Amino acid sequence: MILRAAGLTLLLLGACDAAEPPAALRIAGGDAARGAQVIAAHGCGACHVIPGIPGAVSWVGPPLIEWARRGVLAGRVPNAPEHLVAFLRNPQATSPGSAMPNLGLGEAEARDAAAYLYTLGAAQAVPAGQPLAPGEAGTLPGPRLRPQLRPGAPQ
Repeated sequence: MILRAAGLTLLLLGACDAAEPPAALRIAGGDAARGAQVIAAHGCGACHVIPGIPGAVSWVGPPLIEWARRGVLAGRVPNAPEHLVAFLRNPQATSPGSAMPNLGLGEAEARDAAAYLYTLGAAQAVPAGQPLAPGEAGTLPGPRLRPQLRPGAPQ
């Protein structure tokens, strides 16, 4: 029974393909595996490219690739766990006029979704500005470039 539980745990972790985010970006009470389910269930891929979420290949809103490496959230506040959870619960309170709709996420759902997003780019081996593999971001067949940080910024 213990081996079966361990195997299930490894399967779930592998399905998430998530790296552990840095301590400053960990979400208390958040679960990345549940967050992937929340993101898929609420249709976030209808507007965003989100690695690891089947069908999340839309460019209506900003792509959420390498989220853990971003410095600003909604163009207004530092990308920090408390701000992301608040934004996911009520986007208009953080960024009035944002195209991001209020999805009606509860506190636990927002924490889980944020925990998943902070796994994206947490252990990125390819630096910004390097090509993504075909099919890794969006529907175009050719490779794309990873987001480039401003010149001189740590990468």
